This record gives sequence, structure tokens and C-alpha cells, in this order.
Amino acid sequence: MNGKVLLVEDDGAIATVITAALEDEGFAVDHCDSIAARDRLLAENSYHVMLTDVMLSDGDGMETLGDVRALTSDLPIIVLSAQNTLDTAVRASENQAFEYFPKPFDLEEMVRTVVQAVGQGEGVEDTQPVSDDGMPLVGRSQAMQSVYRMIARVLRNDLTVLVTGESGTGKELVAEAIHQLGSRKSGPFVAVNTAAIPHDLIESELFGHEKGAFTGAISQVIGKFEQANGGTLFLDEIGDMPADAQTRLLRALQSGRIRRVGGRQEIAVDVRIVAATNRDLMPMIAVGDFREDLFYRLNVVPIELPPLRERQEDIEVLAQHFLLQAAEDGLPRRQFSEAGIDALRLRQWRGNVRELRNVIYRLALMAREDTIDAAGIEDIIGVEEVPGEEDEKGSMALAVDQWLASNKPVAGAVYHSALAAFEKPLMEHALTETSGNQVRAAQLLGINRNTLRKRLGELGIQADRFSKPL
Repeated sequence: MNGKVLLVEDDGAIATVITAALEDEGFAVDHCDSIAARDRLLAENSYHVMLTDVMLSDGDGMETLGDVRALTSDLPIIVLSAQNTLDTAVRASENQAFEYFPKPFDLEEMVRTVVQAVGQGEGVEDTQPVSDDGMPLVGRSQAMQSVYRMIARVLRNDLTVLVTGESGTGKELVAEAIHQLGSRKSGPFVAVNTAAIPHDLIESELFGHEKGAFTGAISQVIGKFEQANGGTLFLDEIGDMPADAQTRLLRALQSGRIRRVGGRQEIAVDVRIVAATNRDLMPMIAVGDFREDLFYRLNVVPIELPPLRERQEDIEVLAQHFLLQAAEDGLPRRQFSEAGIDALRLRQWRGNVRELRNVIYRLALMAREDTIDAAGIEDIIGVEEVPGEEDEKGSMALAVDQWLASNKPVAGAVYHSALAAFEKPLMEHALTETSGNQVRAAQLLGINRNTLRKRLGELGIQADRFSKPL
């Protein structure tokens, strides 16, 4: 027997499946479906780990975790919840949960986590739940649950985070959430878009400069690092940073000290770094456009934001959220018909969440009726062109042409750069086809499993995103 588990779950079908899976691993499982029964069992028995749903028949299981801690302070707690929002993940983290699993979840991963949790309980500090008001990230899809869980895991530490994803997916929102919900929320949040700063001024922008350091430096200027001291510095579009600035940034991250341009004194700074990019940095590393040592310094905790086309089930909740936001901003109060929501789901959203938000605001402003239907959407934003069969045949060639035009790899490195860029979607396809099974994915691709695992880590691909849910 591996240990004794208390399962607090009011859904009989889910409880049966979890119990069977844990018993197959040698665990003894006690099951109850209420807070009252949970407290009674905890008072009468000793457990190695507890799994609990949030919403139970007699109350909120998360809000009453303090009662559990009073009975057994070192019991590892794994939270299961159908209320799969960022707020739930954060509440689980602040209540010192060992792990949080949104429903539906991967059963094998949950069992592995129970095995890891046995005997690893820690003391608990008093915490307050986080309000859902103003939560910047919206979505309940499985893809977003992985993002929420990663955010929750970094709130109680200062590890450097690298957020990747296409333009418009919400990378700055992730950085803001990490800051606002973490231990540095009382400090400043400073954001800088490195792509928007002229290359000859970027070091001055980041590190500041002394009076007379260069022509036009008529006074001392404090840089972003010093402005963010005690808080969080968000470096957006980090892939566009010039080589010289990369070197100085790496030195600052390694030493925790900066020197203003033209200055002689080193200044200690205490900042948490969250960086972001919409570019694949691996091909840039291969051709020398991005420092490999800086990449590994930034990529301590990778968070990959999915494009909207991979989380279409979130389109309705996002659309409703933006429609309410538009009304709060003074635009007419509207609502969507079911046909209207279906029409939004069918669109491609190449600009991701940012494009969706802009379209919703336009609809709120220009709709002729208070209820926006498919015809109203078509009238305002037009009919989206669907590629024909001939277009689809040339889609791969078109994709390669577009990638080459936008990334402009240097002469002599085109072949390897293109291969590196297309490697990521190829591996994601293999994981999708095999429901996240890395052994089968490696077989499908015809590569060694260890090679696959190494490349997944280097490319920032989280294999558990592709696991088949319970």
C-alpha cells in the first residue's frame, strides 16, 4: 500500500474513476461528498494526501481549507475544480495547495501528482483569497488552464519568466497578472517594448544615463531597471533587442547590478524579470542573432500563450467579457444571439484576442439592434473569405514564403532557420495526434524519445497540454 487518500468529490462518476485509478496504484481511498463528512473523516483518520473539489453540496471547499489545516497542518492538498478560471488557480496557490487540476484533467498526471505528494506536506501560512474583480485573463479552455497553472506556480517566487505567443494573445496581461497577484504587487510594474526603441537608445532606456554621457544628454535619466526596483520589469519583444544590449542585459541579470550609460558606479537593483516575444528564438540563436546564454537566463519558466484558433471554446466568454467592458466604457449595452456567437466562432481571428476585442467594440458601437446576430456581424465586419481547394494546395508554399518575408534569415542560414521554425508546429502536431504521449509521438516523427524531450524543452512546448482529458 502506497498510502491513504481522502477524496472529497460530489460527482459520483468522477469519484469512481479517480478511486479506481488510485487503488490500481496501491492507495487506500476514503471518499466523501461534503465538507461536514470531510471534517469528520479528518478528525477520525490520518491521511497522506487529500483531493478536494471546490464547490461541494454544503459549501466552498476552498474557503474551508483553513479548517483542514487546523486538523492536520502538513497534509498535502490537491484541488480539483470545474471553476477553471485564473482566480481558482491563484486561490489554490495562496491556500498552499500542492497542485491544482482544472476539470477535465488528465487522469494519469493526477495519479502521478498524488504519488509525488505523499509525504511531502509543508507548513501553511495564513493567506487571503484573491478577488475575481479585474482578473485580466479570460478563458476556460484546456489550453488556458495550463497557462493559469503556470502563473499560479510562479507567484510565490521570483523566477524569471519568458512568455511566448503570437501577437495579440495577451503576453503583457500574463506579466501584469504575475505582478499583481504575486509577492511584488506593492512594488512598481514597468513595461518596456524593446522593439519600439531606437537601437542606439535602448541601453539608455533600460539602464539610464548620466548628464553629458552623449550628445543631447542634458541631465541624468533613471532607466527602467531602477524605476522597477522592488517590483517587476516586463521586457516585451525581447527578440528584437540588439546584440550589444543583449550583452549588457545578460550581465545585469547575472549580477543584479546595472551601470548607467556614461556612469562609473554600479547600482544594485532588485527586480523580477518577465520577458516576452512573438518570435521563435531558437532559429535566431542558430544564426547568432540572439544570445544562447541570455535565452537560458530568461527561459527559466516558459509560459506559452495559445493562439485563439486553438481555444475556440473561449470565444464566447471572451466576446461577452469585451461586450460588458465596452458598455462600462460608455458604448451602448448589447447582447449576442446564439447565431451571433456561432458566427464569431467560425472566424479565423488572425490577430488573436486583440483583434476579437477590437471587433467587439466596433460591433457595440455600430450595431443597429441591441441583440447582435450573424447578419449584424456580417453587415459590420463583412464576410470572411474561406480558402478554396486550390489555395489550400499551395498553403504550405505560401506559409514558407510568408515566414521568409517576415523573418529575413541571413544568407547561408535560410535552410536551417526555416527547419527550426517549422519544427515546433510539426512536434505539436505529433503530440496532438498521440494525445501527448511522448513515446508514440517520437515514434510517429521517427526520432529518439530523448531527442524529442530535449527539443520540447528547448522549444518551450508543454506536452501535458496535448494530453487527453478525463
